[in-house]
Formats: sequence, structure tokens, C-alpha cells
Amino acid sequence: MKVPCLYFLLLCLLLSPDRCLPVLAGDLHPIILVPGLGGSQIEASLTAAYEPTVAACRPRDHGWFRLWIDRSALLDTQSQICFAERMRLFYDPEADDYSNAPGVRTRIPFFGSTMGFRYTDPDHKDDWSSYMAPLVERLEAIGYVEGETLFGAPYDFRHGLASSGHPSRVGSRFLRDFAELVENASTSNGGKPVIILTHSFGGLLALQLLDRHPAAWRKRFVKHFVPLAAPWGGSVLEMFVFATGTNHGLPFVDNLLMRPESQSWESNLWLLPSPRAFGEAPIVVTNHGNYSATRMTAFLEGVGFSEGVGPYQSRILPLLQELNPPLVPVTCIAGTGVATAEVFVYGDGGFDEFPEIVYGDGDGTVNLVSLLAIESEWSSLPEQDLKFIKLPNISHRDIVSHDSALSVVIGEILEINDGALRANS
Repeated sequence: MKVPCLYFLLLCLLLSPDRCLPVLAGDLHPIILVPGLGGSQIEASLTAAYEPTVAACRPRDHGWFRLWIDRSALLDTQSQICFAERMRLFYDPEADDYSNAPGVRTRIPFFGSTMGFRYTDPDHKDDWSSYMAPLVERLEAIGYVEGETLFGAPYDFRHGLASSGHPSRVGSRFLRDFAELVENASTSNGGKPVIILTHSFGGLLALQLLDRHPAAWRKRFVKHFVPLAAPWGGSVLEMFVFATGTNHGLPFVDNLLMRPESQSWESNLWLLPSPRAFGEAPIVVTNHGNYSATRMTAFLEGVGFSEGVGPYQSRILPLLQELNPPLVPVTCIAGTGVATAEVFVYGDGGFDEFPEIVYGDGDGTVNLVSLLAIESEWSSLPEQDLKFIKLPNISHRDIVSHDSALSVVIGEILEINDGALRANS
């Protein structure tokens, strides 16, 4: 194990010597980081079967390039059209599964490493692009070492998972790779079970991993599950994505051009507000009627995405109705007190124009009722060890980058290690 940062170690010894025990003893449980939606890089190559809608999208060669995300390739309308059509997924009702556009091949680089999600656009290591880099650096400062005790599980975030009885080629392959990474990380560290540390959508995937493995596997290989800002019940913001599109956080990108692309992602269907969490309260208000989480199929048809109704009803809705406790210790950390979209009110311009927004509580991206969904469901279960930490005025992105939030996260990681060390002493 590499020697941790001397400054941090001295500070830790001065302020909280008991919590430094895992670092000093070199007895850290390995950590696997799982990013959220949009956090992993995606590479693509285009085959002869690729037929672009505009001539500018014709490839000069068929080599691999970074598709998600390269801001320099999104500066004009034609390049945005190319990006959108290459990022789209297509649902095949006969195969009951999702795939890329014809002629588009994709892969996720750096599986097993954190290098694929420290920066979303590694060519521009600025505040916009910096994602999990601050969290990774703080973990390294307390002694975690990339490839030895620190690992990453990036994935194709356009895909999701399906309920029992439905194929999910990409999502199921990720869960197999994820499980193998958990086992290998534990084995290479003397059999110590791992800490799974996730952000946002990564928490939903990790919960599915735990739910789909027997109790004996979980007990042997997983020490603790730490989800940050997990959207257990979805997000009202997803209604805007389906209705009006998204610019992916880039002000020069046309959200309407991106709308068909973002509607096509299976993961976005999964992140729509869950009827279980949001009930029948109106979420989208229009001149022609209102939509709630219980009227999602009518909403999808209303925004012109009727092809999403079938997979939503058969593949996604059953997943939304279940939040099974993993029966491993869970420390859930979420931001609160940030204005978060709660209702979208569309006027005469319909879904092509920006709506008025009614705000409520949450982390700016995920609503409070969704962030707290597992607290209300699992806290009464004696067999589920659950700790819930609410961070006032911390946003969805801040939780993996802001100093005050990171101090809490690192403190919990040290406590988990410290508790394991004391139990074994």
C-alpha cells in the first residue's frame, strides 16, 4: 500500500486519531466506485452499415473515437445532429431489447478503473468536466490506491435493466462484469469484502446487483453499500427531458435536437417518477390535461413517444414497484434544501417551449420524496442496517465534489474501515 498524503495523515491524527486506524494499519476494505447517468465515457466506431441523415456525419475513417462526451464536436447544429443519431437507442419489440443505431458500435473504456469517470471530457479538465476526480483524490489521500484497493465500474448509461423474464443484453453483461469485479477486488485484498460507493443512477444498478445475488454472496463479498444522491423513486426532471429534451448541461446545444435521442435511452424511462413515490399528484400541467406518475403511459403518448409505452409497462414499471432491502449495511447520503423542479406548467406553445416551473425540496436534480424513499421503506426493518445522512444545501453534483460533502463521505468510509478493524481485533 502506498503511503498516504503526509499532510492529511497528520491532520487526521490531530483531529480524530481513532478514525485514522484503518489508514495506519493498512487494513482498508477495497472500494468500487459506480458513477451516475452521464458519468462514464463512451467510445464509438462507425461501420459501413451506418447511414447518416446529413452528409457531414459521414465518417472519414472507421476508427474508435470518444462519443460521450467531446464538447469540441458539438459546437454547431450539424455536429449535434451527428451526435444525437449516434447516441440513440432503438427498441426492437420482437427481440424485446435495446440496441444501437445500425452501423454504430460502442464500448466503455477503463472498466475496473476510475479513469473513465474522473472527468467526463478528459480533453477539458475544468469545473464542468470534473466529475468524480475530487472524490477519487480524497480517497487516494487516505490511502486508497488505484488498481489495488480502488476500482471503478463505468457502464453504458443509456441502457438500464429489465424486470424478470425480459432480456437486457447490455445491462445484464454489466451486472456480470460488476459482480466479477467485486469478487476479484475482494480476493486480491485477502478476502476483505468490498465497499460499493455509488453516485445517482449507479445506486439503482448496485441495488439490482445485490438483489440478484444470494444472501451468502452478499455476506461474503460486500462489506457496505454507500449510495450518494440515489434517485430511488425517479425524478420529476425526467418529465422535462422527455417533453422538451435536454442540452446535456451545455448551453450551446439545442435541447429539441437532443429530444429524440434522450427519449430513446432505456435508463431515462427507469428514472421517470415512480408511481410508488409520487402517487397521483400532477407533475406536468398542460392546456389539454395533466399528467402524474400514475399516468405515465398517457404522458409518453402525449409527448410523441408512444414507442416507449410498451417497454415502460413491461420492462421498467415492475422495477419501479420494488425497492428490496439488500440486507447488507447501507449508509445513504443525500443533499437537501436545494430548489428542485416539482411541477412543469406548459402553455400555448406546448412541449417545444420551456415551461413555468414550480419548485420543491431536493438536491436540485432529484426530489426529496425520491431521495428519502428507502428511509421510509427500510427503516422499520430490523434485519436491514440503515444509516441516513442528509446534507443541507448540497446539490446532486456537489455531493461528489464539494469539500463539505466529501468530508462527510470520507468520514463514513473511514468509519466503516475503523469498525471492521475493531471487529477483527
